[in-house]
Formats: sequence, structure tokens, C-alpha cells
Amino acid sequence: MPIHDWTRVDAGLFHHFHLCWLATLCDALNAGCLPADYFALMERRTKPAMPDFLTLELAPGPDGPSHGQGGLAVATAPPRTRLVRRTEAEIYAGKANRITVRHRHGIVVAVVEIVSPGNKASKAEFRAFVEKSASMIHQGIHLLVIDLFPPGKRDPQGIHKAIWDEFHEEELQLPSDKPLTLAAYDAGLDGEHVAYVEFVAVGDALPDMPLFLKPEEYVPAPLEETYQATWNVFPAALKGLL
Repeated sequence: MPIHDWTRVDAGLFHHFHLCWLATLCDALNAGCLPADYFALMERRTKPAMPDFLTLELAPGPDGPSHGQGGLAVATAPPRTRLVRRTEAEIYAGKANRITVRHRHGIVVAVVEIVSPGNKASKAEFRAFVEKSASMIHQGIHLLVIDLFPPGKRDPQGIHKAIWDEFHEEELQLPSDKPLTLAAYDAGLDGEHVAYVEFVAVGDALPDMPLFLKPEEYVPAPLEETYQATWNVFPAALKGLL
């Protein structure tokens, strides 16, 4: 099943496919792709911890709770302005999931991330994604990143270069006819990290990518098989949009 052009639909539709594909891939990993000592779980992405703020619980005045009389009125209707913009893509980024692969003792050894439009929607979201990815590799967690969206102003040479620049800045010329990126990272030993990168395009079949469980030891992640299975149950009424 060829890769579809997901830039043609809004972030919400890809969010649905993203979640379904992750679930299908997770099931495939647990159904025989992973060795018996490992298992995969769907987990919610978490943002970096926010600073603690003092929680204040103020007692009401002698007349009880205020209902707005004599004070500032609280508006409930949306304000009317000439220009209104919503950060919809960022909202979906916050709701996105990832796959974690764990050893039977519960230790996370690998993570699978499917990039969503929200990960590139703002400088903050993009920076958070890149820093989190690099942090996992630094901690010895292997990583597989799947990006079916073309480069934008935040990643002009693709998501891999943005992540790899956290370790080693080097020139990379993204193939003009293969703008989508699949990158597998072997976290390695003693600070020696290795990246295995494939470039694909809309209309291509997805190659299986290595999912590392230990340094230099991996299983093939069945991307094409699970993408096709997810597409087969995608709502028929929406397939024409792609």
C-alpha cells in the first residue's frame, strides 16, 4: 500500500490514523515480532514537567461567593476580532501516543514515535520533540522515528537532521524526490550512537525498519504490513480525501 499524502487532510484525521496505526503496530510486535522477553505498550506522550506553582485556596468573603455584581463581568461568548487562529495541530500533538518496548522486568528499552503535524506546529513543540528524542538516546533508549510529513521551516532537511544535530552537526542533503524520513537509532554503548535512515516519498511502500532492543541487536518493525492493515479499515468515506 503506497504512502498517502497526509498534508491533504487536517491534523485531526491524521491523528485518528496515527493512533490506529500505532495500535496495529503494537499488536504486531506483541504477536511474534518481539522476543519472548520483551513486550510493547501504547503509552501517552508526556510533556516535560511544568514548574510547580503555589496553589492558593482563598476563603470567600462574609457575603459568600461573588456572582459578578459590582465587579468585573466574566465573558463566556467568544470575542469577535478580525483574525482568529487556533492551534489545533498542537492540541493533537498533546494527545498523541507512542509505543514503548519493555524488557519483561519493565525497563523501557525502545520507543517508536510517529511524527504528527503538531510536533512541527510551533517552535516550542518542535524543540520539545527533538530534545525528548535526543534525551532518550542519551539515556540508552533506542528510538524509531516515522515522519510521513515533508520538511518545513523548522526541519528543512528533515526530522533526522534536527535530532542528529543534538549529537553531531554534519551536512545532510535530503533527496528532493524522497522528502519523508524513517530513522532508527541504536543508542549504543559508551556514547557511540548509530542512526539508520531511509528516505521515502508519497506513493512508496514503507520498508521495514530496525527496532533496536540492545546495541547492535534489533527486530524488523513491520511498517508496510501494519500501515496497510490500518488503511484497510480506514473509513471508506474518507479515503477519497487522500
